[in-house]
This record gives sequence, structure tokens and C-alpha cells, in this order.
Amino acid sequence: MSRSALNPMPDTPPLEVETGPNPRFSVIWLHGLGADGSDFEPVVPELALPDSPAVRFVFPHAPYRPVTCNGGYVMRAWYDIVSLEPGSREIDEAGLLESREIVRRLIQREADRGVPSERIVLAGFSQGGAVTCLSALTHPSPLAGIIALSTYIPSPGLLIREFAQANRHVPIFAAHGTDDDVVSLDLGQQAVAVLRQLGLTPEWRTYDMPHSVSMEEIADIGAWLTRVWAEES
Repeated sequence: MSRSALNPMPDTPPLEVETGPNPRFSVIWLHGLGADGSDFEPVVPELALPDSPAVRFVFPHAPYRPVTCNGGYVMRAWYDIVSLEPGSREIDEAGLLESREIVRRLIQREADRGVPSERIVLAGFSQGGAVTCLSALTHPSPLAGIIALSTYIPSPGLLIREFAQANRHVPIFAAHGTDDDVVSLDLGQQAVAVLRQLGLTPEWRTYDMPHSVSMEEIADIGAWLTRVWAEES
């Protein structure tokens, strides 16, 4: 397993982990608010993926920006969150679209390196999951899958308007903690309802945990990815 940096991105190159030489598949994994690309890097070996096919994991860093709901404090954020309410979020949609462009550039870079979009999974946690869902479901070419962890749909109208038929059958693994006090379980359930409204069939799982990931969840993600690779091979 090798680690390197990928160029160029907003201010710091993404981290990159390859499970073997000449990766056939890629996973672009977005972190949550205030974290960075290193947050989910340790998860890779815990997924217990098979030795073949080789997979490249790309962990980008969100740009630094002031976050209104945190008193304007500057931190890594995929978009500004104006307010945090138990059952909703008020966000800066322009920032959300800027981050979608970052993801699209990463998808193109993987294609340039020999991994086309149909062999790329987009994954994200919390705010990163929100960007992941928008980016994947509005992408003009098919993707291999979506992993949406402890997240929500910040702009359902935008997603519905720009939904791309190319991804109408994309496999989705959506999961949430039952004790999440940051992104409520209700928000996660609302997100799944939006996906089903679009005709998608997400695999929805809940875990006895707060706003985090668990070993059980990681094992389930690894098994799900293995099935995706088998279907796409």
C-alpha cells in the first residue's frame, strides 16, 4: 500500500492511498466540517478489501473559509453553513457548487489516469457527504457508487433540478448513527426520502453511534465496495 500527494487542488494536495499497483478503481472520499483529508485515511486497511482489484483512495482537503454558524471562524469547509437547526440547514449554495467543481476536477483527473467515471465511487461524511450526493447525482456520466455517511441533502431543489439520468441506477450506501446530535437521524432519513423521490434505491443502514463511524459500519462499507467492484469488473 502506497501513499502520495495529488496535484493540484485548492491549497493542499489531496492525500492518496493505493491498495496495489495500477489501480483499476478509485474512491474519492470527502471529510466533514473542520476536518481534513487525513480524517478517513486510516479507514482504508480496516475496509478489508480483497487484494485485487487495486483501488486508489483520494482524500481531498476542503478549502479554508469562514463558517457563519461557528461565529465566522475560518476552518476547512466545503461550503458555509449559515445556521444549524435540528431539522434543517441554511447553507451557502454558491460554496456548495464550488465544491462540486472540485469533485468534478478530481473525477476528470482519475479519468486522465486511466480510471473512468464508471469505476469511481464518491464517498463523504457529514458535510462531505452532502457534497458527495450533489456531485454524484448531478454528474453527466455514470459513476460506480455513492457512500453517504451521517449526512443530509442541503439543497433538495438544486439536486432535483439538476439530477442526471446517467446516475439513475447508481448504487448508494447511506448510513447514520441513531444517536447523532450533529446531523440528526431525521435529516438522514429526509435525505434518503429525497433519493427515493428521484427513483433511486439507497441501501439505508443505521448504527448505534453518535456523529462518527463505527467498526461495524466500516466492515459493511468494505463488503459493499467489494460487491460494487465485482459488478463493475
